[in-house]
Amino acid sequence: MSTMNISLPDSLKDYVDEQVGECGYGTSSEYVRELIRKDQDRKRLRAILLQGAQSGLAGPADADYFESLRARVRTARKCQAGQSSQPGWPSRT
Repeated sequence: MSTMNISLPDSLKDYVDEQVGECGYGTSSEYVRELIRKDQDRKRLRAILLQGAQSGLAGPADADYFESLRARVRTARKCQAGQSSQPGWPSRT
C-alpha cells in the first residue's frame, strides 16, 4: 500500500477527526479511503445512469410492465424460500 500525505486547514482536520470518532473509523486514513471509494462509486453510478438515459426507451411502462415486474419478484421470492439454509444441501422443490 502506498502512502500519501495531505495538508488540510485546521477546520477540515477537525472535521475529519470528528468523523473518525463519531462514525467508528479506526484512523483518519480509513475515513479518507471510504470517501474515495464513495466518490468512485458515485462516478460509476453517474456513468451508468447517463448511459441508460442516452439509450432510449426499451418499451412502454404501462400496467402490464409493472405486473411483469411483480411476477418476477414473486418468482424470485419463491426461489429464495425454497433454498435450504444448509450449505451444500439440495434445495427443496
